Amino acid sequence: MSTSDAPLAHAPVVTRFAPSPTGYLHIGGARTALFNWLYARGRGGKFLLRIEDTDRARSTPEATDAILQGLAWLGLDHDGEVISQFDRADRHRAVALELLDKGSAYKCFSTQEEIETFREAARDEGKSTLFQSPWRDADAATHPDAPYVIRLKTETSGTTVIRDEVQGDVTIRNDQLDDMVLLRSDGSPVYMLAVVVDDYDMGVTHVIRGDDHLNNAARQMGIYKAMGWDLPTYAHIPLIHGPDGKKLSKRHGALGAHEYQAMGYPAAGMRNYLARLGWSHGDDEFFTDAQALAWFDLDGIGKSPARLDFKKLENICGQQIAAADDAALLHELEAFLHATGAPSLSTAKKQLWLAGMYCLKARAKTFPELIDKAAFIMADRPIQPEEKAAKNLDSVSRGILRELTPHLQNVSWSRDDLEAALNGFCEAREIKFGKLAGPMRAALAGRAATPSVFDMMLVLEREESLARLDDAARMASEKEQG
Repeated sequence: MSTSDAPLAHAPVVTRFAPSPTGYLHIGGARTALFNWLYARGRGGKFLLRIEDTDRARSTPEATDAILQGLAWLGLDHDGEVISQFDRADRHRAVALELLDKGSAYKCFSTQEEIETFREAARDEGKSTLFQSPWRDADAATHPDAPYVIRLKTETSGTTVIRDEVQGDVTIRNDQLDDMVLLRSDGSPVYMLAVVVDDYDMGVTHVIRGDDHLNNAARQMGIYKAMGWDLPTYAHIPLIHGPDGKKLSKRHGALGAHEYQAMGYPAAGMRNYLARLGWSHGDDEFFTDAQALAWFDLDGIGKSPARLDFKKLENICGQQIAAADDAALLHELEAFLHATGAPSLSTAKKQLWLAGMYCLKARAKTFPELIDKAAFIMADRPIQPEEKAAKNLDSVSRGILRELTPHLQNVSWSRDDLEAALNGFCEAREIKFGKLAGPMRAALAGRAATPSVFDMMLVLEREESLARLDDAARMASEKEQG
């Protein structure tokens, strides 16, 4: 491969997300994927996905599926086919051999025992333990017939400067970099080589990844320079810490994207929160996908680690639920039910959900909270009231419901007319509306806390509402007679 035909500055933006398939999609990885997706999509570029599966002992198809499912839930679509790093091993080897032919790499015959002996001696003498291979400049005629690795010839003087869009210029002395292995003695390529070759072949223009890879960049730049390839733009983003400022771990709560889906956080809320976690656009906390795509840039990413804050996450998720399109929200609700093994919604229930979204979305931060508010929709006749609600169905309240049901038979089923009819009913009997609302909540939803009785009646419509009120009154009669 030769140098690219045009400078990267004039090339379309191409980013990539390159997870290792050794487990679920970590929340930190999800944010890295989101940043790459936003940067590419906001500029009309490409967002590519590469599975770095060279560690065959730890890589599993199940983990790959989990990563793909996590990205799909978050709505982070990628361009083209998913690239397997392992499948490209021949290409990686070819580059190592090309570097060897060019004199930019060399065969090293040092054994692990010899390397460890060198390091022990260096430690005893208080010197650097960075291995200096005696084979770096050896004449090929002196090469033994023995196993060898191929090492990159790293510059031994001067400095390497990583020009990073987040961290600024990071300078590393070249005498602090070793001649890293490119090919192992069994001919297998190492991860550091594979990453560079894959990024170059995939046309990646911007490498946006965690700052734990910052030191890797200096070593990887040596391969780019030796091959005469243009460097990508680097942006190393800080990691996510827990609320206590320590590295995110299981003690802080959920770590996998699948766990957040199972807890019922909406994908739009997660995108909004993760985008805001370490990146800012003024004081904006809540924003749409369209705004995120228009606003996102690398200069808005901070250098300090971001802290996971569940209260902020819930607040943003609540705002996203309230602002969501009803049909889209219902679709995601169904996906949540499927993911948690809950029964699917019938066509009739779906219609009720769409009719009732207007009175359900406010102040619900997760899908379980939304479902809880929609108990009157999810319930089926005959309604079995919860213990607290059942207390509102004493003999007096049941008598009121018996009187109310025929009173509503001929009322026009609009909010104004229902309010007028119920308020008139209460005035005629000289009772406060609360005396009527409690039993109605129990009859319509089986709950003591529900949306307003008017909203429930409008959503359920006349026939179902009257049937539920009648059920409650009839069950009351049966109990009294029994």
